[in-house]
Amino acid sequence: MSVTTRSPARLWVAGAVVVGALAFLVFQGLGNATLYFRTVDEAVAQRGDLGDRRFRIEGDVVPGTVRTAEGGVTFTLAGKRSTVEVTHTGNPPELFRPEIPVVLEGRFEGERFASDRMLVKHDETYVAENPDRVADYPADPAAAEGAGPRPKAP
Repeated sequence: MSVTTRSPARLWVAGAVVVGALAFLVFQGLGNATLYFRTVDEAVAQRGDLGDRRFRIEGDVVPGTVRTAEGGVTFTLAGKRSTVEVTHTGNPPELFRPEIPVVLEGRFEGERFASDRMLVKHDETYVAENPDRVADYPADPAAAEGAGPRPKAP
């Protein structure tokens, strides 16, 4: 084979590898962006439909239910009408405690929700107790010269 016949073949192979890598990245990004988000009440009501698919669940940590477990914590998550037992793998965030809202990422495993990612929203108490950790924004950001939109708390 001459050099001229090998070059186009190499370009096609290299192009296929690049296209494959880009397709993988897009698939991963869209997969994370399309995770279903459910409240505890919705998730419990739709447990059969959700099956073992990964999704995000939101609720409040029930006081008196948090227990340290091997490799994580267990607790009960409550909605307005329903509760679900949770097994979380990994260390919970520093702000994790009973009676606060959390968003968990994971799936049902039988009757329990198994999570491996936890997001905790801090409240006004955290802001009051940690003023040095929270930026001081004006009540009306548009009123402050050069101020951008007020960031949302996680």
